[in-house]
This record gives sequence, structure tokens and C-alpha cells, in this order.
Amino acid sequence: MSVLSENMRYLRAQLGDSQQKTADSLAITRGRYAKYEDGATEPPIDLLLRISKYFHVSIDLLVSVDLRKYPIDKIMRLPDNRIVLPVTVDSAGENRIEVIPHKARMGYLTGYSDPEYIESLQQISLPFLRNGKYRAFPAEGDSMPPYNEGTYIIGKYTESIADLKKKKTYIFITRNEGIVYKRLLEKNAKTLKVASDNTFYEPYELKSSDILEIWEYACSISTAASEPEDVNSKPVRELLFDIRREIRELGKVVKVVES
Repeated sequence: MSVLSENMRYLRAQLGDSQQKTADSLAITRGRYAKYEDGATEPPIDLLLRISKYFHVSIDLLVSVDLRKYPIDKIMRLPDNRIVLPVTVDSAGENRIEVIPHKARMGYLTGYSDPEYIESLQQISLPFLRNGKYRAFPAEGDSMPPYNEGTYIIGKYTESIADLKKKKTYIFITRNEGIVYKRLLEKNAKTLKVASDNTFYEPYELKSSDILEIWEYACSISTAASEPEDVNSKPVRELLFDIRREIRELGKVVKVVES
């Protein structure tokens, strides 16, 4: 039997539904449904979509992960297209905070919905973060000072774009941009306008359809000791940023004059 057929049999049993009731809900005959549970045949994509919605489990999990290993109470149900979010708990039932190491940033984009991948991550527990689901992501680059490499941003899972608030910072998991930590400026039905706190970088838009997960900033943890900064180096660094800003503004003026 295939993973899909085993999952269908398992999920139906969890609901306590008969094959006939499930088949009626999917608008197919019981005999046809039975063939899918027996692994004799595979459902077409349009029916697979209906099966996914019926069981409230994403297609990628249905066809690739043995859900018998992960009780339903350990899978967080979500709205829209993000149907499931794997979570881990300790022996006392407390949520654990999974840590995404720097070297695993790209791997997270393909494993974020895979319980086996999530279970393989290192975990920490913070007693002051209890209500909600949290995950830790590594900071990268200089776009969001003072959070540089060596810092982990801990985010609280946000279910819907409608819950986002302007001027707050979020970790966005996207298909095209990867993992980005930005401040929300504006939002509408199709796009989000986000910006870096480092004003050298221009604001830009994220397509809502490209966003896989959203985590609201909760706190940060620094894993690298910072050396005392030479006060004489501050003006030089700030001067470089000023020069870069002036060059950018000059470019805008030139464009206006030419037009």
C-alpha cells in the first residue's frame, strides 16, 4: 500500500467515518473510494485536492509522510492554503521552540511542512513564551540592525495576513525571497510592502501568494559575544552609510531632471 492509501485509511479512522460517508462527501462511489484506500489505484489531482480539504491535511503530507507517526493533536490546523504546521512538544506537553541553524536556512524552505524535518531540529524552551507556537530563525546581513549574524530572531506563528499590524516586524517565509525579517509598512489583498530598518535598503513588495509562513517578532537571542566597539570607528561607518544614501538620492534627482 502507498503512503497516501495508508494515510487515507488512518485519517478516516480518526474521524470515525465509514467509507460510504467519506465517499459521499467526496462525491464518488464507495467502491471507487475503497480502491484508493487499498492502494489499487491513485486518485486524479482534482480528487486529491478534495481529499486534502476533507481531511484538512496538505497534499504534500498526504503523499509523502506517514501520518500514523504523528498524532493529529501534534499537528496545528491552519486556515487558507497553510493547512498543517508540524509542532513538537516535550514530555510535559509544553511546546518546544525549534531552532533553524544558519546552515539549514535553505533546507527549511523544503522541510517546513515535514514533521520528520521539524523533529530533527535542535530545540529550546523559554518559560516566558508559552501562549502560541514559536520558532527561532538566524539573522543574516545588516538590513535589520541591531540584529546581525550570531543573533536568532524568535517569532510567534501568525495564521493570517489579516492579523498583521503595520510597523511591526515579521519573519516571512517565501517561495522567492526565502527567509526574510522585515518591518511591515502597508498591506492589501495581493501584496505586502515591507522595509529594512537599515534605510540604505529600499522598501519592496512581497506577493501574498508567495508567502508560506509568517512569524511575528517575539524576542531575540544573541549567540555571539560582541566586542566593545571602537568609538572612533562609528563616524566612519556612519559616514559611509551617509555617502551611500546621498548617491542614491542624487540618482533620483538626475532621473527627475532628465524626465
